[in-house]
Amino acid sequence: MPAVQPRLMYANRCQGEIRDDSLEQLLPPEHPVRDLWQFVETLDLSALLAQIRSVPGNAGAPAIDPRILMALWLQATTDGVGSSRKLAELCENHLVYRWLCGKVPVGYHTLADFRTGHGEVLDQLLTQTVAALLHEDLIQLNRVAQDGMRVRASAGASSFRRQKTIDACLEEAKEQVEALRSQADEDAGAASRREQAARQRAATERQTRLTRAKEELAKLQGVNATQPPCRQKDASEVRASTTDPECRKMKMPDGGFRPAYNVQFATTTEGGVIVGVDVTNEGTDGGQMTPMLKQIEDRFGERPKEALLDGGFTTVEAIDEAERNGTTVYAPPKEEQKQLDAGQDPYARKKSDTDATAGWRARMKTAEAKTIYKERASTAEWVNAQTRNHGLYGVRVRGRPKVLVVVLWYVLAHNYGRMKDLRQKKAEETARRAKESTE
Repeated sequence: MPAVQPRLMYANRCQGEIRDDSLEQLLPPEHPVRDLWQFVETLDLSALLAQIRSVPGNAGAPAIDPRILMALWLQATTDGVGSSRKLAELCENHLVYRWLCGKVPVGYHTLADFRTGHGEVLDQLLTQTVAALLHEDLIQLNRVAQDGMRVRASAGASSFRRQKTIDACLEEAKEQVEALRSQADEDAGAASRREQAARQRAATERQTRLTRAKEELAKLQGVNATQPPCRQKDASEVRASTTDPECRKMKMPDGGFRPAYNVQFATTTEGGVIVGVDVTNEGTDGGQMTPMLKQIEDRFGERPKEALLDGGFTTVEAIDEAERNGTTVYAPPKEEQKQLDAGQDPYARKKSDTDATAGWRARMKTAEAKTIYKERASTAEWVNAQTRNHGLYGVRVRGRPKVLVVVLWYVLAHNYGRMKDLRQKKAEETARRAKESTE
């Protein structure tokens, strides 16, 4: 007798359905993105609103609320999404990003332009958010840790060319621009206006990059000329990138050399909030302490009382400047362990030392200074790891100003997370004390 087949309901994933749930109903009440939106609503975005030309009396469709674009990129940065095309897809398909959009259509081109087009606003928001934390006594500028990290540039190693090659490419680019202009004037029907404009724009951008590469090459040749004879290259062998002229070949964490930028963070040891950020094309950290301390002073009207750095930052000039302006430096002498292994005293005064530098060496010999210095790794290295976890291994934009803007998004996303945690801890501590006082 054949086995009886049971009656089953099979999955049908092809049938369409109509639902009347709103985005507000679909998103759980406790979802973290709601806190992110509340944070964005507190930001001063008046500078962005002032740039919008869609106002009563003028033609044009209504503009997208800047708060939507700001929230989208903060959430995307937190999730490690750095592509505007990928973010545009998420705005169509992912509930969290759909909720942030609130039925407002957002294209990838708008997202890309917003991400890199408002560097001054992002810089001001960094200052405002940190100032709010200082006002609430959630952090202090008593002690900061600074460190640099190499971020891969949007250029290939083969894009670095000698002066002879750059000059030849530049002449070719100029001829191409002129040829495209002549073609558009002589034969308007050869291609559509959009195609002609795209070709001319691409040729003009290439010419601009090559011109910029020639300028950067002149700078590199000037630096090369000031090097000791043993480190100088032949002037004809100095190279600059024709893709991203401002990037430089740097030694990366894996030991290889690739086109990159040097991203600098200054972070409070108390609270782990980034209070200073910069992007340079210097392959070393030497000389980066002074501008960072000056930046913090310009932002908040005060300098850190103590600065924790690794040995790559220590120069006589930087230590003198920091100590003279009231910042105590905690950093190991260069090649500290190598000198100890050789039986030398790295903490003894050197002939080239000033009084401030000699005082720094003597201070770093004490157990108290060594204990304080241990906070550097748990602060600076932790922040570097956090930004790496969010995707800051490389950048898709070119040029130092745009790279700095992208890095600012990572800084704001990091500081938002720290602000949320610090305020929650303070509220819990206040509630605990209130409970103890009533018992």
